[in-house]
Amino acid sequence: MMTDQGTRSLVIERELPFPADRVWRALTDPVLLAEWLMANDFVAQVGHRFNFRAAPQPHWNGVTDCEVLALEPGRRIAYRWDPTGADAASGLRTVVTWTLTPTPRGVMLRFEQSGFRPQDERSVAGARYGWDRFLGGLERVAAGLDD
Repeated sequence: MMTDQGTRSLVIERELPFPADRVWRALTDPVLLAEWLMANDFVAQVGHRFNFRAAPQPHWNGVTDCEVLALEPGRRIAYRWDPTGADAASGLRTVVTWTLTPTPRGVMLRFEQSGFRPQDERSVAGARYGWDRFLGGLERVAAGLDD
C-alpha cells in the first residue's frame, strides 16, 4: 500500500478465533511478547521508550528501538520501530500499529508497519517474511492463554 507521501505500508490482517482481550494480552504483556516476538522492556504506556532484542543477523544488530505512540487499551497500540547500529544509517523509521476488532468468531487482527520509502524494498521484503513468522507465534501464544 502506498501513501500520498510516497511511503509504503506493510499490512497483514488475520481473523483469530480468540477473544480480543486474550490477543491484547499477547500484544502487551512483556513476558508474552518475548515468547512470540523478542526479548523486550515494553510497558503499555504512551511515551514509554523500549527496545526489542534478538540475536544479531546479517544487516541487523538485533536491537530495535521503540516508543509507544498511541494506546487504546483492548483495541489499538502503535509504536515507533527504529533500527539501530549500522542499519540506523539508512534513515529508515517506521511505525508498527496493531488494531483489534471483535468479530462473531473472535477478533480481526490488523497489523501495519508504515513509513517504508521507495529505497526500502529489501526491508519491506524482510519485514513481510519476519512478521508472517511472528504472527504465527502470536497465534500460538494466544491459543495457550486462558480467558
